[in-house]
Amino acid sequence: MRKILVIGIGAGDPDHLTLQAVKAIGSADVFFILDKGQEKADLVQLRRDILQRHAGHHRPYRLVEARDPERDRTAAPAAYASAVEDWRRRRADICERLIREELADGECGAFLVWGDPALYDSTLGILEDILARGTVSFDHEVVPGISSVSAMAARHRTGLNRVGRPVHITTGRRLSEGFPADADDVVVMLDAHGAFTRFRDEDLHIHWGAYVGTADEILVSGRLSEVAHRIEAARDEARRRKGWIMDTYLLRRDPDHRGDRDPGRTDD
Repeated sequence: MRKILVIGIGAGDPDHLTLQAVKAIGSADVFFILDKGQEKADLVQLRRDILQRHAGHHRPYRLVEARDPERDRTAAPAAYASAVEDWRRRRADICERLIREELADGECGAFLVWGDPALYDSTLGILEDILARGTVSFDHEVVPGISSVSAMAARHRTGLNRVGRPVHITTGRRLSEGFPADADDVVVMLDAHGAFTRFRDEDLHIHWGAYVGTADEILVSGRLSEVAHRIEAARDEARRRKGWIMDTYLLRRDPDHRGDRDPGRTDD
């Protein structure tokens, strides 16, 4: 039986690897890497550096690369789900071929996943789709990793939730539709267009981080009305310099000043 490891490797800092992740890397025969093009070549190099540091001295391994399919990011909101589904299907086609052709029975292959595989990553869903096709069989195991969310909170020395209160994790696309109801602490990922700017006039505090854990890390924190322009400028400059940006942030408001607060409700 083939075996697949889905290994969370953290938000960018090689020291984010857990001991479990290091052990898993040392047990793999083949590492599959999906290349996102020249603009994000540094992400591939970071993976290579991790393997050189943690896999090269344990046992011989093979590195198999394939080009990650492009996703239609111009699709209208109504077509967003179908665009993502098409991209996932094409990505599954590639991963299925790699597992079938590059991994022999009895060998162990691995996908190195940024952050944590359980949080806004497609790898686990794609492997389930491949297994459902019935064209190749394998066992798989998941190794959790430090997410950009936990790394961002740690760099800002803050917690994600407050006593007795939930934390809401969403995407920039969802945030652009409105601030989540009954939420005071909102973590936002995958925000390509700076959805936080629509709330600059509200009484919110933001902890923002880009490229967290890497040499390019940028951190900004403060009242949103006062620092939104700094974050926008930092995002624009970084995108021009690197060609891409990946940021995560926490929006926080005082529950006692929430406009839709139920006056009869008491907090824990």
